[in-house]
Amino acid sequence: MRFLFIFSFLLLPISQPEGWEIFGKVVFEPQYFEELDMYFEVPVFDKNLIALENSEVTLSGYHIPLALDSSVVISSLPFSSCFFCGGAGPETVAEIQFSELPKNIYPDQLIKARGKLKLNATDVNHMNFILTEAKLIE
Repeated sequence: MRFLFIFSFLLLPISQPEGWEIFGKVVFEPQYFEELDMYFEVPVFDKNLIALENSEVTLSGYHIPLALDSSVVISSLPFSSCFFCGGAGPETVAEIQFSELPKNIYPDQLIKARGKLKLNATDVNHMNFILTEAKLIE
């Protein structure tokens, strides 16, 4: 009986906030950007993800403290494990563009936002996954 309990526990999926699963399937390839004289990993979006562009998407994630006007960056993983500080990939972060930046959001705070999905494979100054016209969900 104890074996069954332990085995069942091992089969439980590791919990990640909703909405990240399809981002995790995106393939990234290196691309040279002449204007920056650097290579960046750029996404190759599949038809399923492209079909979601401009539709309403909800994401929950941990707030990553980056200065971006009226946008915030969230990660499916806590700050210590995220794309910028840990070893995670670019599929684990998203830019959330608000009309007005919400107050009292703290680093590593779990937040939930809903907005229109925009895909970005060309502008290295923004994330690959962007929610525009976003609203914070309490």
